[in-house]
Parts: sequence; structure tokens; C-alpha cells
Amino acid sequence: MKPVIALVGRPNVGKSTLFNRMTKSRDAIVADFAGLTRDRHYGDGRLGQREFIVVDTGGFEPDSTTGIVREMARQTRQAVAEADVVIFVTDVRAGLSGQDQDIARYLRQANKRVLLTVNKAEGMAESPLLAEFHELGMGEPHPISAAHGQGIRSLLEAALADFPELEEDDTAADENAPIRLAVAGRPNVGKSTLINTWLGEERLIAFDMPGTTRDAIHVPFERGGQRFELIDTAGLRRKGKVFEAIEKFSVVKTLQAIADANVVVLMVDAAEGVSDQDAHIAGYILDSGRAVVIAINKWDSIDSYQRQMLERSIEQRLAFLKFAPVLHISALKRQGLGPLWKAIADAHASATCKMPTPVLTRLLHEAVEHQQPKRAGAFRPKLRYAHQGGQNPPIIVIHGNSLEHITDSYKRYLEGRFREHFKLVGTPMRIEMKLSRNPFAEGEH
Repeated sequence: MKPVIALVGRPNVGKSTLFNRMTKSRDAIVADFAGLTRDRHYGDGRLGQREFIVVDTGGFEPDSTTGIVREMARQTRQAVAEADVVIFVTDVRAGLSGQDQDIARYLRQANKRVLLTVNKAEGMAESPLLAEFHELGMGEPHPISAAHGQGIRSLLEAALADFPELEEDDTAADENAPIRLAVAGRPNVGKSTLINTWLGEERLIAFDMPGTTRDAIHVPFERGGQRFELIDTAGLRRKGKVFEAIEKFSVVKTLQAIADANVVVLMVDAAEGVSDQDAHIAGYILDSGRAVVIAINKWDSIDSYQRQMLERSIEQRLAFLKFAPVLHISALKRQGLGPLWKAIADAHASATCKMPTPVLTRLLHEAVEHQQPKRAGAFRPKLRYAHQGGQNPPIIVIHGNSLEHITDSYKRYLEGRFREHFKLVGTPMRIEMKLSRNPFAEGEH
């Protein structure tokens, strides 16, 4: 599972800048779950081969008892509880404040690994101003400048020191490996009902006990000769013991399960429609490159007008998942589960499809003959050949000259041609352009 790093600190110390730096983006907010997680943002980061999830929190005031400030403090506590490492961000220019002392006290009680970071310290590695931060009793402060990118790498190396580098995942290549399947969606959408129906028994899958929140449960089972591994995010329990209404929604567990899966079933409640939360989870599935099937649960409980409105909201809010099949099911009444399994198998087959280089290159040349890329100044991009660069999601690497001028719309056109030929459904596809460099050109290295 990807380690989780939470950024904590009082307002305006530069947490968001550090977040964008760690996720290498201007606006790497993968999920800003409206209402549910005010001011708590999630992004993916990578250091070498190691991947991690970063959680950016609102300004933290641990003792606050009023309104929005209290809500932010609650969200920050949740982020700290879910994190493997906490980066406590302070500001060298503002100096040490009483609020920093309060946060340090809270973090000491939280019993997490904490790295104290002093931001806005460009050129101050030896500054006496850093000395006062030793008062917090949280070890040696790490001076960084989030705005200038100084000290970020060594901070991340320290944060990830306890986590081994991930082995290259070769399960995609192993045809006999089970299909890893995650069911994602909001609380009470029927995830537990669906999984219990699949497993054919009301089995006790996971406890929500302290210490087990980080462990996603992998449940192996077989259907029609195909082996599957269900990745449980909900911390399911035997029905009756716990009302589904209080099924705990952990964003981090959902993100980790998505990252771990080959195929994700995104469950949407027919009566509720597509919410912000659904759209954010869908966005994360797309960013992770996972194959996805959209399952509309409780379809039988809505009338024809509601069905029209629901279909429109799927078209609008999940437009970026056009490639994903949409199935109507009732987990409780066991309706539509056969077609759902077929869609899952098709999506997995598409995500792990092998694409021979000669076939890809022929398709590329045919596509260019049919419609050439736009000329950019004196040059027209020349697309020479294509090969497969990866699976789950399928990556197609195209080689040629002046490829930096290829437009996004032309890439979409090419993607359409490749999808049509290989009959790909339920999987995103990535197209990467590789420039053929002239080794004798000036300044190339």
C-alpha cells in the first residue's frame, strides 16, 4: 500500500505550496470532497520508484471549538490518524508561535512519526533563527523553501526512509494472477451489500479496530474459473451488528485500494445521482490509470423521469469516463450482476491487452493518411512508428519528429483509432510522444 504523508500546521505557513511541490503540480488537488472533507486535499507524489499519497490539511487549531475552525481541526485529526508520517510545517520568518506549541503537543500525543519542517528558510540552513524551533522537542528541524524547491528532496527521503522501494509490479504480465478488484463509492451506496452478494454469504470481512485501519483486506474468490481478489475499503462487518448508515468513509483507504486494484467498480446511488464526491473518486481512478466500470445501484427504485435525469448527470459530471461501461444493478435483489461481471472481465482484458508493434505502426500510418496533424510553422509533425509502453493502463509510445506540436485533439483522434481496432472498453489509455533526437545537433545531451 502507498504510504500516506499528512501536512499539518497553522494557517499560512506554506502547506499548499509544499503540497504542490511534492505532487509536482500547480493544482494537484485530486479530491477536494465538498462538505465531507473541507480543506483536505489529496494528491499523488513520487520519489524515484517510491510512490506516496499526500494529504494537505486546512490551518490547524487543535483546541478550537467554533464553527468552521472546529470542522477543519476535526479533518486534520482524521488526516493525522490516517497518515504514516506527519510533516509539521512551521514558518521561520514568523518565528515560533503559541499555536505551533499547541500543535506540537497534540502531535506528541498522536503517537505518529513527525518530521518538523521550517519553511521559508531559503539560504538559512545555518541560521540562528532555526534554534528556537528545537524548543518544540520534535528533533532536528528540516529547513526548506517550498516556494523555491529547496530541501524538499531530503525531507521526502527522511519521510520515506522506513518504507521499502516498491518492487516493480509484474502482476499485469502474469496472466494467471487474480484480477484485483476494488469497489469504490460513497458510504451507504451499497458496497457491502454487493460484496456480500458476490461472496454468497454474510461473512465477517474486517473489523474497524485501532491499528487495522491501514490494512485493506484482500478477499480471494473464484467465479467461472477466473480468480479474483476483492480489495475491501469499507471495513465491512456482518450486517445487523452495524448499521450500514455508519459505514466509515475513509478517503485514504479508498485511494489506496484504487491504486492497488486492476479494475475498480465505481458505485453510484441511483436515487442520489452523481455527487461531487463521486466525481472526485472518478477523477482519482482516471489519474491512477485504472480500468473502471460504473455500476448504478438501486436502479429499480427510481422512475423514468429520475432515470433520464441520472443519465444526463452521468454524461455531464463523468464525461471524462466516456470509455467506461455503465451498468444498472440492484445489489440487494441480485439484479444485473451477470452483465456486471462480464463488464469487469472485458475492462480487465482491455487494460492488459497486448498490442504488437507492427500493428500499432500500421494503425498509426493509416490514421495519419486519413488525417494529418496540423502544421506548426515550417514543420509538420512526422509520426514514424509506435509501440506499447505499458499495461493497466495501456500506454502507446509514438516516435517521430516535431511531436511537441501534436495537439491534444489529435491525440484524442489517434486514441479513438487505437481503441476501435483493439475494441478497448473500460480502460483509460495514455499516448506518449517520443522525439527522435539528432545526436549531432548542438547542445543535445
